[in-house]
Amino acid sequence: MKFKPLLDRWKKQSAPVLTAEEYAVRLPLDDAARLRALAELFPGCALEGIITDLLHASLDEIAASMPYEPGPKVISRDEQGDPVYEDVGMTPRFVEATRRIKKTLEAERPANGRRPA
Repeated sequence: MKFKPLLDRWKKQSAPVLTAEEYAVRLPLDDAARLRALAELFPGCALEGIITDLLHASLDEIAASMPYEPGPKVISRDEQGDPVYEDVGMTPRFVEATRRIKKTLEAERPANGRRPA
């Protein structure tokens, strides 16, 4: 998710599915001030939701920035018939670890996807 669509989403306010686990972090003062400024600009968005969305956008950017590292195995051919090699870099490991951990988190999540009262 890019940041422009994120700003548009905050204007509309939708509720994501949440994990059972909560994450507590302490922020540098500048970051905390900027978060509160965003909450002030978008009063319909909870600070927690803004943090969640920013983290999501950042994780998407990190995943997109992982470099492709060609391995020895040809997995397909491009439009010109040139070989496309499997990626042996961080991306496939990140994707696989994400899938595996997501299954675990889904099993731990309450049935309605909301935080327990």
